Amino acid sequence: MKYALITGGSRGIGASICKQLSKEGYGIIINYVNNDSAANSVKEEIEKEGGIAELLKFNVADNDQTDNALDSWMDSHKDDYIAVLVNNAGIRKDNLLMWMEDDDWYSVINTHLNGFFRVTRKVITPMAKKKWGRIINVASLSGVRGMQGQTNYSAAKGGLIAATKALALEVAKRKVTVNAVAPGFITTDMTKELNEEQLIETIPAGRFGTADEVASLVKFLVSEEAAYITGQVIEINGGLNT
Repeated sequence: MKYALITGGSRGIGASICKQLSKEGYGIIINYVNNDSAANSVKEEIEKEGGIAELLKFNVADNDQTDNALDSWMDSHKDDYIAVLVNNAGIRKDNLLMWMEDDDWYSVINTHLNGFFRVTRKVITPMAKKKWGRIINVASLSGVRGMQGQTNYSAAKGGLIAATKALALEVAKRKVTVNAVAPGFITTDMTKELNEEQLIETIPAGRFGTADEVASLVKFLVSEEAAYITGQVIEINGGLNT
């Protein structure tokens, strides 16, 4: 069976991606770190609709946790493989650079960029051997244009975009595509503290996007119809000029 692993899959954009890819026939691996209740809720919703879902609890920022969890999954699924990887796990620790603590910098880079490296390195070999795979990296408007107070987040997402383009070149001949989606302002837990009313004035579409809209874009990039799209960064931001 083909599985889709979604890191940070218990809430927000990740949860929406889990649900939509389940409807496309993939077994879903919901990765998360702490929120057991939210992860179980996503799993139960998928199963209620007749899908297959598993929980895989590990922190992408921790090398040993990542290796142990993925090795264990692969050992127990000899006849299956992770055909789709969505690198979605992320954190924010916003501040002006002049006041930014070391941990605020390193933890954001470690989760977004190093997490991409750790997880992708483990699953890309089976994709290449099977000659079919999809890797979708959830970047951000911050990685495309930069955002004040988010030097760490912008650096991490910008690095993820560059890595997307490079990796796509390495695996294209093996029929593995690698793309990034760059959401703008999306209504999730990560944006609930933002001044939505003020920010909406900067968005031509006049609203924040939804997690389901981002998930629909990911679903398309996973499809056979998107087999000739690789190394691309697709923005989904309501028309914000980048």
